[in-house]
Amino acid sequence: MAILEVKNIEKHFDNTRVLEDVSFSLEEGNALAIIGSSGSGKTTLLRCLNFLETPDRGIISVRGNVLFDAARTKAENERDIRTKRLHFGMVFQSFNLFPQYTALENVTLAEQLLAKEQPDFKQRKKEILEQIQVHGRELLAQMGLSERADHYPHQLSGGQQQRVAIARALALKPDILCFDEPTSALDPELTGEVLKVIRSLADRRTTMIIVTHEMAFARDVADQVIFMDGGLIVEQGDPKQVIENPREERTKQFLSRYTQG
Repeated sequence: MAILEVKNIEKHFDNTRVLEDVSFSLEEGNALAIIGSSGSGKTTLLRCLNFLETPDRGIISVRGNVLFDAARTKAENERDIRTKRLHFGMVFQSFNLFPQYTALENVTLAEQLLAKEQPDFKQRKKEILEQIQVHGRELLAQMGLSERADHYPHQLSGGQQQRVAIARALALKPDILCFDEPTSALDPELTGEVLKVIRSLADRRTTMIIVTHEMAFARDVADQVIFMDGGLIVEQGDPKQVIENPREERTKQFLSRYTQG
């Protein structure tokens, strides 16, 4: 069974269609790369999956459980939405780290807030917080940032900040890790260090959705690729087939423009 099933998602902003009849599935341990021009709906799709936007139509299921069904949806409180977001770890383009917190504090903040909701938190506060600190340091070590745990964002390079953001997204052990153009805000020399981390996550069979313009990376790392244009999925399939030998004319045109650019 697929870990994620997305069926017939549609999204409009006023009279502008941003997503139309978007459907796909993702197997556990696989990486999905989504490519397409700016404005094709890629980021909006991630925001719908992470419940930052509400689709106008469609169904989103994780591990066979329906998280969203537009035909049956009703107003939900912030706590319900936050619980659904736990299935998806989100890494944004612009890092979105809290400037007043250290790298370690950024990584552990969400876990600490959730821990306070545990019924035994007051009785086990010291033990729980120590465990969270250990987990946070382990995640930073995975990112190659052990020596930067006590540094603030302004003391880190862009690549280091994005690696902190990846560690933060992993902290709550999401079912699916989502990346929205994770290297677009980086200088070329820093892009490689972030892609190396994502590649290592793929090697460990982390389930991921990656919106990217790094075509070679998508071809080599992803298990499947989706090409979007005008809010539609135009083509999807094996990365080498889609990127090196696309069937659809719109895919060919996009890849041709991208290569020429």
